[in-house]
Amino acid sequence: MKKKSMATEVGENMQVRANLAFMAKTIALVGTAVWGYSEIWNKISTIENDIVRMHHAMELNNEFRIKWPRGEIGALPADATQDMNIEHLKNRVDKLDEHVDNLRYKGTDRP
Repeated sequence: MKKKSMATEVGENMQVRANLAFMAKTIALVGTAVWGYSEIWNKISTIENDIVRMHHAMELNNEFRIKWPRGEIGALPADATQDMNIEHLKNRVDKLDEHVDNLRYKGTDRP
């Protein structure tokens, strides 16, 4: 008995028989793999963008945290009003001190 060789010659007359169910499963598998890859890629991109935003917000917070107490950024409106009131009271006290000194040392040389 002769053994038939497993090798077949590929030629013009060879027909490829494809199982329609196998092709559908293969297309579905490839489609699912592409969809899954795109989902993972989108989630990674979203996480990277969130990290960039958080890093930027953290830098702004650090700048605010350092500059606000120094008064480099500005002051609250209530602080500005309070500072104006203090300045006004300081001017009035200076005028009253001058008036008291004039009354106290009237006609004499000031010490």
